[in-house]
Amino acid sequence: MIKEHGNNHRELELTQGNLHVFANDEVFQSLDDKVYTMADNNLTIPRSVHMSYTPDAHVGIGTCIGTTAVWMQKDGFVSPSIVGSDIGCGMRVHMTSLHHEDVRDKRIRRAMIDAIEKDVPIHEKSHSAYKDIWLEDIIKEGIRGLPRHYVPDSYTPTKTRSLTHIENATFTFDHDALADIPEKMWKRAWGQLGTLGGGNHFIELQRIEIAEDKREIAESWGLFDGQIIVMIHSGSRAWGGMMGPRYTKEFKGAMYKWGIGTPDPNLVFAPIQSEEGQRYINLMYSALNFAVTNRHMLAYGVEQALQGLLGKDFKMPVLYDLMHNYALKEPHHNKAMFVHRKGTTRALPKGHFLNPDSYKKTGHPALIPGSMGTASYIMVGEKEGVKNYYSICHGAGRVRSRRATKEQVSVDSFSQAMRVGSDEEILVNHRTLETILDECPQAYKDVDQVIDSVVGAKLASVVAICKPIAVLKGR
Repeated sequence: MIKEHGNNHRELELTQGNLHVFANDEVFQSLDDKVYTMADNNLTIPRSVHMSYTPDAHVGIGTCIGTTAVWMQKDGFVSPSIVGSDIGCGMRVHMTSLHHEDVRDKRIRRAMIDAIEKDVPIHEKSHSAYKDIWLEDIIKEGIRGLPRHYVPDSYTPTKTRSLTHIENATFTFDHDALADIPEKMWKRAWGQLGTLGGGNHFIELQRIEIAEDKREIAESWGLFDGQIIVMIHSGSRAWGGMMGPRYTKEFKGAMYKWGIGTPDPNLVFAPIQSEEGQRYINLMYSALNFAVTNRHMLAYGVEQALQGLLGKDFKMPVLYDLMHNYALKEPHHNKAMFVHRKGTTRALPKGHFLNPDSYKKTGHPALIPGSMGTASYIMVGEKEGVKNYYSICHGAGRVRSRRATKEQVSVDSFSQAMRVGSDEEILVNHRTLETILDECPQAYKDVDQVIDSVVGAKLASVVAICKPIAVLKGR
């Protein structure tokens, strides 16, 4: 049974509970039946308050990417499956003073790619430059745990953008939870700070077009038509990655002991207040600290690289940094809730008290990547977003697996999507497109339809469209 709420909002009555879906007609009709089976499995977890899909929803491990799931803090549950394997994965945007005309020459863009690749580990799994950073400090304190010279503006009262223009600089947790982390994980994670990772992670140079009805907001944020920005997508690397198999196994053991389960063996959960739940939550927050610091250090490396190319006066102030794989205690409807977002982005409207002070009057930037070769978006939340706990999409969402993409999409069609050979070619750091074919635009949904779904649902509005001009991908 489907209840039509209007404005791209449908409520489906499934066997185990109700699922809210925010999608326009075209996107809704394209959703695979498997996503509903997966939702029904998720709804077997007791006392669910709210569960929804954003238009980029697609099948994941245990839970669909594009899921928002909410429980009461006092008697709810935490699920590593509904957080995702790359804990703290998210987006970051930095502004520049460059205009598109400044980099129209492909030779300049190629030089920028080469400079960044030289200073930022794109393909390597470890970084050897940051010997003075103590991993324990950033695990405990996030960006505030970095040595001063990596965050110079944080020590200048009038210029603290690195700490104020982001979702959160430090996630507090019980540090005793770190006692059980194996020594090999400390060693592995230490070398990965400031590294990109593979898959869908990227560093992208983009030119922006301001939405006319949001020009005042855009300008107040420091954006202008034709501006070149740097968008970064990465997460917690090995530090967060270790928790998936570790806590799936631990939660399965606890669930067996408690006599509870779900139809999907990959879907695990525990009461928030249980020993297992608290241990996972504390270590999840440690991974969020790594993730936000990792993106900060990637941006630091990009700025250092471009200063070497363009001069020391080149600056890259941060616009915003946010996550899309996490679970947090949040106040909603005057109650303490525990909100999971797996592949969904928080988009708070103007005036919401959880906004950083710098964005109280407008709402914060919500950063939505497209696929390589298509536009990304900078959005802002609307008050009607309350109906989905202020969650919107996190990107385009895959329509083909990596294997299927390689089997079904030709390098020639990928080349056409990247406009290879034209003046508007989107340059990449790989020598051949074949090596990154599984990340081609054809592997993803139409991001414009995804954004149309979000705007039509009145969850958020577009502030700027971001067109790629150069892309750096890892392996």
